[in-house]
Amino acid sequence: MVSVADRLNDVKEYYFSKKLREVALLKSKGKPIISLGIGSPDLAPDDRVSEALSNAVDKRTIHGYQSYQGLPELRGAMATFYKTNFDVVLDSNTEVLPLMGSKEGIMHVSMAFLNAGDQVLIPNPGYPTYSSVTRLVGADPVFYDLVEKNNWLPNFEELEKLDLSKVKIMWVNYPHMPTGVKSNDEMFRSLISFAKKHSILLVNDNPYSFVLNDHPVSILGYDGAKEVALELNSMSKSFNMAGWRVGMFVGAKKYLDEILKVKSNMDSGMFYGIQQGAIEALSLSKEWFQNINKHYYRRRKIVYQILDSMDCVYDRSHVGMFVWAKLPIGITSEQMTDKMLYDKNVFITPGTVFGSNGEGYIRLSLCVSEEHLEQVLVRVKAK
Repeated sequence: MVSVADRLNDVKEYYFSKKLREVALLKSKGKPIISLGIGSPDLAPDDRVSEALSNAVDKRTIHGYQSYQGLPELRGAMATFYKTNFDVVLDSNTEVLPLMGSKEGIMHVSMAFLNAGDQVLIPNPGYPTYSSVTRLVGADPVFYDLVEKNNWLPNFEELEKLDLSKVKIMWVNYPHMPTGVKSNDEMFRSLISFAKKHSILLVNDNPYSFVLNDHPVSILGYDGAKEVALELNSMSKSFNMAGWRVGMFVGAKKYLDEILKVKSNMDSGMFYGIQQGAIEALSLSKEWFQNINKHYYRRRKIVYQILDSMDCVYDRSHVGMFVWAKLPIGITSEQMTDKMLYDKNVFITPGTVFGSNGEGYIRLSLCVSEEHLEQVLVRVKAK
């Protein structure tokens, strides 16, 4: 076999890619596994979104390559969405870049701005792809601690003690995954000041703003943010379009122009019909989010009962499509998840997937029907 690239030496297969194969194998052997592991919405997009895709497919002239920057109408819809929901004004021609999923954007921005030996500030706990992509491009992750006693927010006193001379990018993610903590004005203003002081590019990954959250916020809504910050957003979570792969980068032209240089060499544009569906979704009223959240509210109540039965502790003020919970003393995250999988036929996520500060915690997804959650509750109570 040809030897693999050195860049893979420090990169492992994504946890859920590996674990879901194990779950599938257990299911194939007749195990009635219920998965509360991943955040892939099980609800459907609005009917008008699917109709827009279907109507587009009927056109004979839409099957060729599309623009690397997306349709002007899509960029316009994204800019309007940001003005309506975040009160952020964007130039749709220069400050909006549609993506084929926001996960790809993590790679695009890393390739655009990082050289080998550069450093990246990454939250612990946080989305594992931030660190894996950093390593893939030859840069070095520097993990900054998020801990419960500080409400899972950055500690700027500790950050200032670090050698920041090689840091070029800082990843932030609020509402936070996996904990569900919301942002606040003081935190975002402090982040912007910190980034300006140390010439760091902030990237706020913001896909969970509308899930069980009455006050969505964008980092770009704060003074001076466009000088030092970009925001990633996605239609996967808020619009039940995870498989459609539609995301966006928003921010200053000077940054997006560099990202486009990478993107235009990695794809050949997004299918026209998907763009039309996305345009329709972005035009939905706030009633759409209210209706979706009714499902998540009901589901979360059952998840709280499940966690109570497991003697776990959680914070009811947290938002998003997961519930983050602290385990009782005496059992590790992976011990609990293995116990649930092999004894209860329930797959949940150990907090350690998201970093060392996730030890002692678990994460449960709300992307599961009430019927299945009730079944999990019965299994957990049958001790």
